[in-house]
Amino acid sequence: MYRLRDLKDIIKIDINYVECPVKGCSKIVPRQRKTFKREKKFFCPEHRIYISPSTFEYETEKENLLWTDNKDEQRFNEIKTVKRESRISRDNSEDALTWNVFRFLDKLGLLSDFILQLLGKETNDSELILWSYSPNEKNTWDDLNKARLEFGETITRGSEPDIIIKTDKVLYFIEAKLNAGNKTKPRDIQNRKKYETGGNELFSKIFKFDYEKIVKEDRRYELMRFWLLGCWIAEKLNLEFEFYSLVKKTRETDIETEFGKHINQSDRRKFARITWEQIYDYIKTLENTEKQKLMIDYFENKTVGYTNGKLKKAFDF
Repeated sequence: MYRLRDLKDIIKIDINYVECPVKGCSKIVPRQRKTFKREKKFFCPEHRIYISPSTFEYETEKENLLWTDNKDEQRFNEIKTVKRESRISRDNSEDALTWNVFRFLDKLGLLSDFILQLLGKETNDSELILWSYSPNEKNTWDDLNKARLEFGETITRGSEPDIIIKTDKVLYFIEAKLNAGNKTKPRDIQNRKKYETGGNELFSKIFKFDYEKIVKEDRRYELMRFWLLGCWIAEKLNLEFEFYSLVKKTRETDIETEFGKHINQSDRRKFARITWEQIYDYIKTLENTEKQKLMIDYFENKTVGYTNGKLKKAFDF
């Protein structure tokens, strides 16, 4: 995995070519445009990466992952059987960041402590469900599938929260963003599925505004779906529901207000914002071990590609 210390601060780009971003490499490749392509002509054979002006992609996904022992690899491959889309091999992948951070918390048995310290609840029996894959069920989480069908989605193309943590008291949904934002809209605005009618018209009980206002005007389509499905699942399981937008500290500082104005929150359901930097601060408080050191180094040297030829750090530490 290439990190800040391995990469050039500035890469040469012209209308036809771009250079390899790894320090000391003189390889140049044709300039990619529009869609990123994994083609031989864009490949640096020495550093095993596909290159574009804005980012690079590893030859394999494993090269972008911190946790790759036999158990990690087995879990990752199991997740891939249900995860719909993956750009985990790309330098600026939020999925790779999500795996590296939350797999660390899970494999070290830190989920309950993470929830206590950052989210403020004392819980037990935490199950981490990444991209809808339940380790307990060895498949897509069945309760999520039921929710998808209840609101008119198909199982294979239904809503897919990045992170679900199911505990004995609270159901957590966490939507992770790195460079992307939380403004989204459907491909077909007219296809409302059963979002407004499913769950005995739950939509009207947990939202303050209609579908047009939330989805078409304010473009909160993804957040709307996760709030709707999460509230329904939690009610069925007799759990509280908490939905978090996980972003960088400099991004979407008003998301709690901007999405919060659309929803009816209560003692048993809430929406809030947390940041990657808060997780970094939490990890810094842990016992000084090799895995902890590796995570700290990962956060401090994580990059997210190039802008106008200049390297971008993921986080401002």
